[in-house]
Amino acid sequence: MSIFRNIFRSKSSKEKEEIKTTERGKYMPQVKLPIDESFTINFKSNGGKFLYCENLNEIFDNLNAIVEENEWSNKPAYFYDSNLEERFKSNNLVTTKHLDEATYFITTCENLIADDGSLLISSNQIAEKKLAEFPNNFIVFATTSQIVTNIGEGLRQIKTKNKQKLPTNITTIKHFKTLEEKDFLTYGSASKNLYLLLLEDL
Repeated sequence: MSIFRNIFRSKSSKEKEEIKTTERGKYMPQVKLPIDESFTINFKSNGGKFLYCENLNEIFDNLNAIVEENEWSNKPAYFYDSNLEERFKSNNLVTTKHLDEATYFITTCENLIADDGSLLISSNQIAEKKLAEFPNNFIVFATTSQIVTNIGEGLRQIKTKNKQKLPTNITTIKHFKTLEEKDFLTYGSASKNLYLLLLEDL
């Protein structure tokens, strides 16, 4: 059973009781969470909006719900990836070829990073543009098999998948809400209103 199904189903009273009786001592080593659960927790704490989908029909339905909820039905979406645009053709979205006209950006990513809940992207998704040039609203389509423990693992996967030509402009998106106060740790970060459509493929 998928970890996401476990996260979203409610625990029985017996399970709750077992959790209470097996509480760990103060000095016991911390239990390491599975990477998919760790990613979910960290992604949400960064302000991301997470929609777990078991099949493509749920992906299409949730995309329509996002567009409707934000009143984007008549607002243009921007796709850099023509294959992704073709995949979502049945959603009948208003689209534009001009980035500066777009209300929201629909994209994929390279990997989902469990350690900090960030998204690893490259020139495959954003060409050579800076994140600040894109709309504030992102909708990212990804799969559970793209979840990795850390950035190092993500970079190794990029190298393995792109042996002929490595992508450039590799960066992460980590802040998914408006930063009230910027400090030196968040300086230069592009904060995005981000929805993640995550498809179960394991």
